[in-house]
Amino acid sequence: MASKGWQHPYVNVFKHVRVEDWKRSAKEGDVTTYTDKTLKCSVFRIRGPVPANSYILVPKNTNQSLGLTGRYFYLLFRPIPGKYFVVHLDVAAEEGQVVRITFSNMFKEFKSTATWLQFPFLCEAEKDSVYESTSKSSRHGFVDPAPNSVRWTCLMLDLQHTLSVYVNRYYRHVKSIKLCANLAVKNMFTSDLLLDPGVSFSEAKLMGLASSLGTGPMPRDMSFPVPKGGSWHDLYDHIKFPSEGTKLPLDSIQKGNPSSCVLRPIRGEVSRCVTLSRPVQDRVSLVQQITTPKSLLRDRTPVVTNIPELGVVSSHQKDDWLCHNDNQQQQESACDSPHQLTSRSPCDTDDSEVHVFAHPEDAFSKYGEESEEEVVCSSPPHPLHLSSASNEAKQQKLLPDPILNLNRIIGFGGGTFKYALWTKSGDAVVYPCHAIIVSMKISSNQQRFFIGHTDKVSALAFNGNTTLLASAQTGNHSVVRVWNYHKGNCLAMFRIHAHSLSSLSFSNIGSVLCGVGKDSHNKTMVVVWNTQNITKGGEVTILAKAHTDVDINTMKVAYFDDTRLVSCGRDNIRLWRVRNGTLRSCPVNLGEYHSMDFTDVAFEEGNASNQHPDDQTLFASSRSGHIFEVDYRRVEIRNVRRLLPAQQQHAGNREKMTFNTGPGIAINSISVSSSFCATGSEDGFLRLWPLDFSAVFLEAEHEGPVSLVSVSSDSLQVLAATSTGILGFLDVSSHGYSTLMRSHTDTVLGFSVDGVRRHLTTASSDGTVRIWNMDSLQQLYDFVSEDSPCSVAFHPSEQVFSCGSSSGVIRVFDISSAKLLAEHKHHIGEVVGLAFSPDGEYMYSADSQGSLALYNSSEEDHNVIRVVCNVVARGTERAPDALTVRSDSRCLAFVGPSEYIVTIADARSLDELLHVDVSILDVESPRLDSALKVCFSLASTEHLLVATSANKILWVSTKTGRLLREISKVHKHQISSLAVSEDSRFLLTAGHKAVKVWDYNMQLDINSQMFIGHSQPICQVSFTPDQMGVVSVGDAIFLWDFLAHSGYSLTNRRSPLRVNHTPAPESVHRDVAVSDVQLSNGRPRHKAPLPSSPPPHLEISTTYQADGVDTPTLTTAPGPPGGSGPSSGPRSASSFLKVTELVKTPSLNSSHNDTIQSKGKKPIRPDCYRHFIPRFKNSTIFQAAVAPQPGEEGIKLKAVIGYNGNGRGNMVWSPDQGLFAYSCGCVVVVEHLHTGCQRHLQGHSEEISCLAISNDAQKMASAAGGSNGSRSLVCIWDVQNGTCHKSISFHRGAVQSLCFSRDDRFFLSVGDFSEPELALWSTKTFQLLSSVSMSGPIHDAAFSRSAAGQLACVGSRGLYFCLLHTHVLDADLQVQRVKAPAEVGDVELTALCYHTDSFLFTATNRGHVCAWDVNTQDCFMTWEADKGEIGVLLCRGNRLLTGSNTRWFRLWEVEAIQSLEPQEQVCHVEDRWTTVVLEKEVMLDGTVVSAAFDNTMDMGIIGTTAGTLWYINWSDNSSIRLVSGHKTKVNDVLFSHDENHFATCSEDGSVRVWSVPSNELVVQFQVLNQACCCVCWSPSLSENSACVAAGYSDGTLRIFRLASSEMEMKLHPHHVAVTAIQYSASGHVILSGGKNGLVAVSSAVNGATIQIIRDHKGAQINTIQCVTEEVSSCKNFALEGKEMWLTASADRRVSVWAADWLKDKCDLMDWLTFPAPAYLEDDSPPPSLAAFCPTDPDLVVYTGYGVEKELSFYSLTKKQIIKKIALPHWATCFGLSKSQLIAVGSKERVLKLIKSSSGRFQDFLQHSDSLQTCHFSPTGTLFFTVAYNEILLWEVRGL
Repeated sequence: MASKGWQHPYVNVFKHVRVEDWKRSAKEGDVTTYTDKTLKCSVFRIRGPVPANSYILVPKNTNQSLGLTGRYFYLLFRPIPGKYFVVHLDVAAEEGQVVRITFSNMFKEFKSTATWLQFPFLCEAEKDSVYESTSKSSRHGFVDPAPNSVRWTCLMLDLQHTLSVYVNRYYRHVKSIKLCANLAVKNMFTSDLLLDPGVSFSEAKLMGLASSLGTGPMPRDMSFPVPKGGSWHDLYDHIKFPSEGTKLPLDSIQKGNPSSCVLRPIRGEVSRCVTLSRPVQDRVSLVQQITTPKSLLRDRTPVVTNIPELGVVSSHQKDDWLCHNDNQQQQESACDSPHQLTSRSPCDTDDSEVHVFAHPEDAFSKYGEESEEEVVCSSPPHPLHLSSASNEAKQQKLLPDPILNLNRIIGFGGGTFKYALWTKSGDAVVYPCHAIIVSMKISSNQQRFFIGHTDKVSALAFNGNTTLLASAQTGNHSVVRVWNYHKGNCLAMFRIHAHSLSSLSFSNIGSVLCGVGKDSHNKTMVVVWNTQNITKGGEVTILAKAHTDVDINTMKVAYFDDTRLVSCGRDNIRLWRVRNGTLRSCPVNLGEYHSMDFTDVAFEEGNASNQHPDDQTLFASSRSGHIFEVDYRRVEIRNVRRLLPAQQQHAGNREKMTFNTGPGIAINSISVSSSFCATGSEDGFLRLWPLDFSAVFLEAEHEGPVSLVSVSSDSLQVLAATSTGILGFLDVSSHGYSTLMRSHTDTVLGFSVDGVRRHLTTASSDGTVRIWNMDSLQQLYDFVSEDSPCSVAFHPSEQVFSCGSSSGVIRVFDISSAKLLAEHKHHIGEVVGLAFSPDGEYMYSADSQGSLALYNSSEEDHNVIRVVCNVVARGTERAPDALTVRSDSRCLAFVGPSEYIVTIADARSLDELLHVDVSILDVESPRLDSALKVCFSLASTEHLLVATSANKILWVSTKTGRLLREISKVHKHQISSLAVSEDSRFLLTAGHKAVKVWDYNMQLDINSQMFIGHSQPICQVSFTPDQMGVVSVGDAIFLWDFLAHSGYSLTNRRSPLRVNHTPAPESVHRDVAVSDVQLSNGRPRHKAPLPSSPPPHLEISTTYQADGVDTPTLTTAPGPPGGSGPSSGPRSASSFLKVTELVKTPSLNSSHNDTIQSKGKKPIRPDCYRHFIPRFKNSTIFQAAVAPQPGEEGIKLKAVIGYNGNGRGNMVWSPDQGLFAYSCGCVVVVEHLHTGCQRHLQGHSEEISCLAISNDAQKMASAAGGSNGSRSLVCIWDVQNGTCHKSISFHRGAVQSLCFSRDDRFFLSVGDFSEPELALWSTKTFQLLSSVSMSGPIHDAAFSRSAAGQLACVGSRGLYFCLLHTHVLDADLQVQRVKAPAEVGDVELTALCYHTDSFLFTATNRGHVCAWDVNTQDCFMTWEADKGEIGVLLCRGNRLLTGSNTRWFRLWEVEAIQSLEPQEQVCHVEDRWTTVVLEKEVMLDGTVVSAAFDNTMDMGIIGTTAGTLWYINWSDNSSIRLVSGHKTKVNDVLFSHDENHFATCSEDGSVRVWSVPSNELVVQFQVLNQACCCVCWSPSLSENSACVAAGYSDGTLRIFRLASSEMEMKLHPHHVAVTAIQYSASGHVILSGGKNGLVAVSSAVNGATIQIIRDHKGAQINTIQCVTEEVSSCKNFALEGKEMWLTASADRRVSVWAADWLKDKCDLMDWLTFPAPAYLEDDSPPPSLAAFCPTDPDLVVYTGYGVEKELSFYSLTKKQIIKKIALPHWATCFGLSKSQLIAVGSKERVLKLIKSSSGRFQDFLQHSDSLQTCHFSPTGTLFFTVAYNEILLWEVRGL
């Protein structure tokens, strides 16, 4: 229907269809009318013995639809006493799907499919009647027929909620309604209003209920009569679904508690057309940031009408509008995540959200007692998206949503160890872990989860092609779920009346499912379901059901016939068959074996095609060790064999197993393939037999009884599970065994995380302490003790952990040596708390008898310092984390000496500092409150958090004990664990089976999110040390991703790359123990030679310039380099360096000191980002450098990688002429957009601040600061030939803005805040025509678009209107300043653009846009266009673009201004109303600093501070990354060995891989909150196996595989930043050096640290390089090795090594120490660098701080320096080429290319900062140089 207005406020269905005419409705059976005495009106009565045969149906024609769109369906009816009734509603969903909703009092349980929902209806008896007490006592059994005193009922169904929660669909309209016998019905209607039948019209008016607010009383023609003075609720029943009262365990329709919720108005939708012309109205932002779960309506745009006139200030108030019901539908429409489900009750008062890890189809399941409701959530959007604007009101809630993502689970079993399944492809295994089903890839251990069960999973089954998965759970209400395995969604859920479902089996094609359990009489019950239509949305029906006294352990459907089944159990093997709805069985004649306990049955598979079904062979196993071969057709035993223990012979060798007579070994499981049989037995062996069982041909021993064996479909792998929680598989072809999962077999009591190595230790009730690798999920160590462990704690930096036991014994273990370091027995009670101080100096323990102990953990034996008795509260309820230590290691807190007192003690002496009595903090509480858990806030040391028995969390001051804050009703059950994030932004709590994440400051509307998945109470929960994850333990170990610190949006279930950040510990760590691997060849190791002068100070102090603080600029004037440097006079292009051939080391000469000069202070910079500030540099340009002559360059600039996001307006684009240019450093890049080819305009020596292009695109201007204190340089370029047409200098500071006039006659340059001056130039001669000094900083300037004599500029003091008066030889500028309008407050005007001759727009640093009349110089309208500073404005026609530091770029419609006629422009202000519409918007990756668009504003290019240039096309809502560069300092760049790629790494933690020759970004790996310091390529030549290894500032190494774009491995060999990294030449190991001088040798295969080399300890490692055996000199030194490698450290030492990593050989070949005088400068000394000479690896080339600036060539054979090359500057980097070329970079920005044989050199000055990295490609044809974030790629031509 076209309009829905006719349906408001409600639709009377009977009146709408004229039911009494029976033309548009139909009736069948006994349908009559009568006058009801209670209602005093005529009603319909539908009766009949079979409800389906008597009914009223509307509409009559099933092909038609009612089309009723009301959200709520109301039915006024009364069930007929003693009878059943049924009501069907066919509801259309948004996707066109029709869902039938049926409710009846004959249903015993809730059922659902994709198209049908069946709800039980509970009839309410009359109040105070005998039936009421009967029904209440029988609630859990469901009273079936309606009681005799049943009352008239008003039933309300929320159709929108029902469809969204139960079938994950969006409600559209009611299609048809069918009322079946037996009931009486008055009427039914639909409405969008939530109506209360118990409220009269007068009462509704007093209560403020109105239809405009979504509520109201019942319409008069639908109301029930109430006698005067009577109560509606005493006479009738009001049932609402969803119910507001306490629900039963099953979903049902029943009467709720009327007092449980107060009726509230439903929130209404905010109008999107907001009038702003009157001051009494609220100021409404034009755009609201778009976040989930709101859905955006693309065809609706926010409109601002009637812009207020000047002088009127609109107050900003918080809107108090109420959201309309459609809001909920819009919210649900955004819910596209398949992993979470939500719903929100209208009466919800809790401030938390419940995150249920289930599929949308599973919304009807309940997750423990915590899940009162289930809330629909959506995935966060992609960080870059185009969208229309929305002005919807949103609640402030905890973001991101969800904040946790279940990543991995360590655990197996729980309910059973008998079930684990192969997928058809054999690449994954599916197994249960308590209430969760896990699917794990066997190659990568990647997990995905099937979550929906509320109790432990007891059985699993696959169909033949593993597309359907069936699962069952234990408990009194056994539930069976059927899943689509590949999609992960639940297709159906149904219950059987069995209290323990122990077996499931699918038929081969998935049409039949059978299950075995126990009924209420403890008899065996077998149920067979028809699942044939389940994939098509059909329901599951029962084919047959049987109750029997026969014991059944296992039951399976025959793979060749869906109607045949086999089972085995105690004393029986039976064959079953389903026929005509009945289930019949036939026992196998066992003869003398009739008293055996049979465990498993299996068919010989693979012969179905050539065998008759009756000729199949059946195998059965028994606990006595027998295996029976059964003839299926004759139902008799064909053969019997028995498994016997091994015979002992000679030296204890076991004979090959055979079957004989004698005592046997129990066989728990059997699996048969076409070629062999697998058995799993009680003795822990998995054995493979030929089908004749002649002898075992393969076996694998396990640590416990094998409970399951399963052969994969290809017979190549055999899965095995044990009753001790181990799951693994045997590879039949390679005879290799792989363990997939190990698990605790009892509750996990506590855990601790080693953040350095990402290890996790756990203590369990099964008596074991285990250590796990958090990345691979593999168990590393297993410690078994005589007494039960109950708490564990890792040392913060060492590989040491402590364990407390139930007997009170404290044990300390060294993991690396698996040694017991200490054992203390002074505790007499169970250890309830164990902790190390964050600095690692002390350890603390507390027991259940109240004693507290302090240990010295800096010593290996952990001596006891002090033991204090009766200070900790007695009892075990506070275990395992009863102690908490403050982050500064000064205070310790615990509950005690009583449960009402919290004590804060000195952490070094245990002296009490403060007592806090929590029982008196709440004086209104009726009972005393006791403390349960305590936790310090990490960031705020004055906060101590206390969890109490009243389910409160108290914030207590650690200084005064004063209560600072509290929250109540944290969980429904007591809080079991408490943790605070490192930055104190988030709080983590656990209660019963739920985990909650809270906003620490509790300042949001919704302060928490709740996550459920555990099937048992959670014992402990905590953040991981790197703050990127959360660990929770109880039934299993759950590893969650904490997304608040991830910086990216979760769009998939598993992200392809998950990287973690581990902060470096604050304390000084001990050295990691070195394994017993020989570091040398056995000869005595001499003490490393000491330097001849004191070592330099290695700490680098970073200089920065804060806002408003002037930092002197340092300039260096170097002296002549001892006569060996170039002269200051003119030189030819062929320059030479002094080359000295040496026989012995020459005498040392003294070096000179550089002089430092400082400049005066500068004015304070304005407070806006639009103003350009050059990046601070401590380098100065070398003025004496001479560039080579054109055509003679040894290298030529080939490409520039990146864009300078620090510039302002430094990108230009002329779409008509096809010109696209931008700046990077001091180079202007002119790029062809289609081919990517670049031209480079080189004329500047400093960072380019801005660009401008003439209107005819023939000239381009670029501006950069002057060097060494000179004036800024503006270059005018001829675009066609790329030459500099003119260079002009005027401004003393940086140039802020450049622009050409519309007719290209004039050119304007604007100085920065240090000298705010306008300079006007003639474009004909580029002579200065006029200059004007401004009163304050100028941020932007622009010429009028048509009038050449008009221009304007904006700045800190306001808007300046300028008129240009030209003369013959000069010109005058007349300037008029206008202040910013009062409405926008005290702001700075930051950007401007002309709209027409008469209008222009300006922007402010607070997000306002002002429209000005140029003629009157008045501002006639303002609006808030952004929440932050707007720095870019563009206008063409009726479109306006704004870009800001909030990363939003917005397109506005300003058509009304364009339409003003000339005569209208002089009218009064109040007549000049207009509308401004936000048309499009896009969020970018950084602050917008430049933009250029075509004349229609449909497409353009935008530059951001992230170093990215984006192409934006508004018409198709697309965005393309044109240029991508690093925003921060680039630390390394390196070619791959095949030169097809190169990799870069940066301080922002990113590793980027680029393709060659296109220089396009291929993949980026991002690690948050860490700097990536170095990178290297694996030596593999295969592109598929190419890997990139990177070292990070937290001491970690990460290996990324290029082919899969995923992180392959993470290593943590260092405690400090990794400064150098290199693969060995063979690729077997990775060598990495740290800032502390340690070199780690790590396996590239498993990540293990093989050895630590400490020879350079104390000085940063600068270089590591490896060469292969073909070029190494190992044999010349009589050393065993296949490769050589060297490392150079900051103390001028170089060590050279010979290594054979496969033999664990690594011997020192040579040790070099280069002397130097003391370094007296303020900055850090030059780095020490070394490398093997590519043409002769016997030579080591070295440079570093020393007596002379030089390159030294050291011969390993001659043991002496044989050559030196003098340098004019200290080298900061150098690279060597196979063509004898050496490239040297310096702090003076000079790149010097040297021919090593002749000393010939050339200088290149293309960088704007000191060079930090330079590398040749492996072939020497290409060359990279890096200065800060400027990456230049050169083509090598040679000298």
